[in-house]
Amino acid sequence: MTETDTTLPPAAPSDVAPAEPVEFSRPHAGVAAIERALLTMPLSPGVYRMLDARGEALYVGKARSLKKRVYSYTQVGRLPERLRRMVNDTVSMEIVTTHTEAEALLLEANLIKRLKPRFNILLRDDKSYPWLMLTDGHAFPQITKHRGKPGKGASFWGPFASAWAVNQTVTAMQRVFLLRSCSDSVFTTRTRPCLLHQIKRCSAPCVDRIDKPGYDRLVGQARAFLSGKAGSVQAALAGEMEQASEAMEFERAAALRDRIRGLTHVQGTGVINPASIEDADIIAIHLAAGQACVQVFFIRGGRNNGNRAFFPANTRGEEAAEILSAFIAQFYDDKPPPPLLLLNAAVAEPELIAEALALKADRKVELAVPVRGEKRAVVEHAATNAREALERRLAEGAGQAKLLEGVATLFGLAGPPERIETYDNSHIMGTNAYGVMVVAGPEGFTKQAYRKYGIRGPIAPGDDFAMMREMLERRFGRSLREQAAAQDESGSPPARPDWPDLLLIDGGLGQYSAVRQVLDDLGVTDVKLVAIAKGPDRDAGREWFHTGDAPPFQLPPRDPVLYYLQRLRDEAHRFAITTHRAGRSKALVQSELDEIPGIGAARKRALLNHFGSARGVKQAGLVDLENAPGISRETARSVYGHFHPGWNPG
Repeated sequence: MTETDTTLPPAAPSDVAPAEPVEFSRPHAGVAAIERALLTMPLSPGVYRMLDARGEALYVGKARSLKKRVYSYTQVGRLPERLRRMVNDTVSMEIVTTHTEAEALLLEANLIKRLKPRFNILLRDDKSYPWLMLTDGHAFPQITKHRGKPGKGASFWGPFASAWAVNQTVTAMQRVFLLRSCSDSVFTTRTRPCLLHQIKRCSAPCVDRIDKPGYDRLVGQARAFLSGKAGSVQAALAGEMEQASEAMEFERAAALRDRIRGLTHVQGTGVINPASIEDADIIAIHLAAGQACVQVFFIRGGRNNGNRAFFPANTRGEEAAEILSAFIAQFYDDKPPPPLLLLNAAVAEPELIAEALALKADRKVELAVPVRGEKRAVVEHAATNAREALERRLAEGAGQAKLLEGVATLFGLAGPPERIETYDNSHIMGTNAYGVMVVAGPEGFTKQAYRKYGIRGPIAPGDDFAMMREMLERRFGRSLREQAAAQDESGSPPARPDWPDLLLIDGGLGQYSAVRQVLDDLGVTDVKLVAIAKGPDRDAGREWFHTGDAPPFQLPPRDPVLYYLQRLRDEAHRFAITTHRAGRSKALVQSELDEIPGIGAARKRALLNHFGSARGVKQAGLVDLENAPGISRETARSVYGHFHPGWNPG
């Protein structure tokens, strides 16, 4: 791959509200920037990035021919409104050439997930998926769940849609195959069977209730079952049960009968566990009210590993085919695709997507829209779930919109706030002091916009006013500096997507006055400031609101807007407390050893394990340090010199 940075004269970004159409001037500065880039743009496949005045990605796209694809953006009249806005804000472009269009599609998906351009269809999926793991490097393998990327030293099955789904599978595997789930350290220290053995969910290899050949047989059956060979496993268990019964080993026969019953229950078929589908993902999309929901069911080995609903961003005005294409490319950016994807609607460029997924999986990947049979029933079931999930979201959004309208009326805002920022801080007598910012809007809490501020000081212990001042100065001071730099480059006031409409702080008139002074000093006059003071005896429901332009007031105890404002304040308080506790825990494990150059985590652990504490290291002689395991002569002299500044190595 080859990357090219095409820096062009800046163009004035748009400062028009999203709901209004963009009025373009002639000549259009964004088009001029793109035309300049076209002068040196190749015809080869690749990925292009549209950048704004701050150098942030506006849009990421792929092309079979970069020059031909990017040229289409100069025909502004043929573009939809969303892309016209993107062109209007474009100042420069960057391109990366690839060997094939399939490689470009994979790179495009990676860049979109990493850069999150505001004009792309975005998959909001920042969570890792759990897997079922069977360890390989132990005489008696352990079955457990694993979150993160599958690694070496174990066998993995999945992914699963949730921790609940994988936990249910682990429990079922324990009942049917009696595999241990305890850690290796617990396994080696057991002297008698644990409760799982008593309730017939473990064969207790830790205390030799089963020998290694017998346990290996259980592991082999579990592997076969997870690989989709449940029928052969069940037949083998049935044969063992008959043999045990004929030999009048009735207790063993009963145990095998219970395992067969458990296996039959796990294999339940129908729409939830389709018998005709081995390994596939069922992907269904539903569109309504300018929003989209994509429902994904994970089918592995003929079993349903759960489902999840996704709500891609920036989908208004887009067709289902385009949304599905963008979703699939981004969804499989960090996970292996199965051999079959069953869809409820056709996608744009299906051959290209299949080629890109096959390139990633190193095997054939098929995309299909079934029209009859069990596969069609499964897809329709997923589509129904997608419709119901979107209906629930729209209903919640309508309630959220009504609350925001109430907030706007209460505080005299021009319209429902798009961004509400709530601030709080937490400390213990000034130690481990942190401030936090919580963000909410029409879609609820925006957790990716949360911010933590480690208070730098110097601040007197317990001076909450000073902590709030420092936090607000850092938050708004940085934004103002970035806006000033962008305006210097473009010559026009830049858009401010991270600017709040309402700012809430936890406190009374004193906190309000301190924050108001900070905002006035910074020249921030277009943000409504409200302080929420706790009522008498800190009674929730009797809060006082300070706005500066009216006397303090209270709301009726059962007012929905009051409940909403309390949720915002409580979320900021929760985030502040957890941030402070995390910082305090981190400080507890730090020591003077962290200040010594060249002492990393491994050497620090070696010193502490040998001498018992940082104090023991400090009091150790040079010879003792040199004899410590894992510590070289040079490192020992460095540690000794740190604690004895006047020492001359000679």
